[in-house]
Parts: sequence; structure tokens; C-alpha cells
Amino acid sequence: MKCRSRCRRRRPARGFSLLELMVVLVILGLLMGLVLPNYWARADQAKVQAAETQIKMLHNALQTYRLDVGSYPTTAQGLVALMEPPADVAEYWKGPYLSGEVPADPWHTPYRYQVPANNLQGLALYSLGDDKAVGGEGNAADVGFLPDTPAESS
Repeated sequence: MKCRSRCRRRRPARGFSLLELMVVLVILGLLMGLVLPNYWARADQAKVQAAETQIKMLHNALQTYRLDVGSYPTTAQGLVALMEPPADVAEYWKGPYLSGEVPADPWHTPYRYQVPANNLQGLALYSLGDDKAVGGEGNAADVGFLPDTPAESS
């Protein structure tokens, strides 16, 4: 008597062993350790470039304001003067000079603005960078038209 139903050959189990899964996870971990630091460095560099671009846009808006009004907004009036006319220059103001609200820097802090400043532009317009403190190096360095800078480093 042949046993067809009970005596079938056992097929080897399909799937991965725990050891194989562990090897794959270790390899993925090593790859992530190599790739992610480069990715985060690029993201930080992109924030610096975004801040530089926004500062140029704000500087252009301030130049247009100056052409219309005859002077830059005071430090007290700040960058808000690009969106709302200050009372003392309302008759000359032809803004708003920005298409949206005054942006915050890529690190979610307001841009610093000061008039007058001892630099080529006559104004200070800058971000404190990633560390949100004066000074710094690399991605934490201040970005923009800094106050009290030598003429060649603006």
C-alpha cells in the first residue's frame, strides 16, 4: 500500500533564518551610518543658502523702499516698514515691497536689522545662523550684511 497523503516528502522551510536577517540589518545600519551624515550636512548647507537668498531679497526690497521714501526704515520701524507704511513717510511709501509677510530665517528666528551700520551697505541685515548666537563658524556662522564688518568681507 502506497501512502500518498501521509508519506509526502517534507519540503524545506522557506524564509530567512535569524542569522541572515541580522546580517542584513547590520549591513543596512552601516550604510545608514555612511549616508545620513552627508545628507544632514547638505540640509544644513541648504539652510545657509536659503538665508543668503532671503537676505538678498530683503535687501532689494529695502533698496526699493529707499528709492521711494528717501531713506531706509529706522531700526525701530524694522522690516515691518516693508509691509506697512510708517506714519512719518506714508505719503511717499509705495509698498508693500514684499509679496508676502516678512520671512523668518531658516532657523525660525527673525532677521536682525539695524540702521545705520558701519559697513558698505550702511545697514545691517543678517541671521545669527544655526546656533542663534553672535559669531560662530560653519553652518552656525552669522549670514548677511553684518554690522561693523570690514569693507572687503561684506
